[in-house]
Amino acid sequence: MKEILVIANRTLGGAKLLEAVRAHAAEPGGARFRLVVPQSNPSAGFVIYDDAVREAAQVRVDLALSTVATEGIEASGEVGDADPFLATMDAVAERRPDAIIVSTHPATSSGWLRRDLIERIENASGLPVEHIVVDLDSEGLPFKATLVVANKTSGGEELIDRLVAKNAREGKRVFIAVLPKTDGSGPSAAAARARLAKMLELMRGAGLVCAGMIGDPDPYTAVMGALELFTVEEVVISTLPNERSGWLRSNLIERVRAASRVPVEHVVVDTKPGAEAGVPVA
Repeated sequence: MKEILVIANRTLGGAKLLEAVRAHAAEPGGARFRLVVPQSNPSAGFVIYDDAVREAAQVRVDLALSTVATEGIEASGEVGDADPFLATMDAVAERRPDAIIVSTHPATSSGWLRRDLIERIENASGLPVEHIVVDLDSEGLPFKATLVVANKTSGGEELIDRLVAKNAREGKRVFIAVLPKTDGSGPSAAAARARLAKMLELMRGAGLVCAGMIGDPDPYTAVMGALELFTVEEVVISTLPNERSGWLRSNLIERVRAASRVPVEHVVVDTKPGAEAGVPVA
């Protein structure tokens, strides 16, 4: 079985790229795929801590692998160097693939093409390179993506039930969970990761295709940074009720609605006060 290296970032999930992967998988003898997603910094600079860019790339890897797995396509993946050429050549040296697929935006908006990425990979690798152009502005994604932002309410039944109902009602959908850190480091960061892992476990157990990351400690910055990093059709923000929610006291919902280009839905989860002692209320 031949191995094909796939290099993509913002265009990952585009219909033309998925069609190319399916076509190679259907060839006699089949194919397995190694996905490499180079890290890329958001242009607006909303994400302010070091791990965010890598985590966003890992979210793309996780969602892509979950999507192709549902079609029986054999694939693995990793986050690569921020330089797409170096990310590609590192993977070529390690994996020794038979061919390479590179997915980019159209020439008018692709930084990769402005750096002659395709020709440089062809010359350096000596491998056949297939270039797939994905125009998300005109084509959109073949699935809907929802950004889910929560903290203390991340495991609430009301939230999970709302996401399950949305998935059933609105067709094929992926969910990107973002949980803001409660401060810069230490036990609270570990608690946020544990909470994220539990939330993803609940979502996957409910049959949802999902991945997630830890966001900036400020929830507004976490939301806007995620909107810069990902193409989504809507945002779901989950909070505690009324005066128990610090996010509502800071008018988070209204601020995100005013600044966002997509609809924002608010889900209230009524957990018991003090259920997570020492964790700031969201």
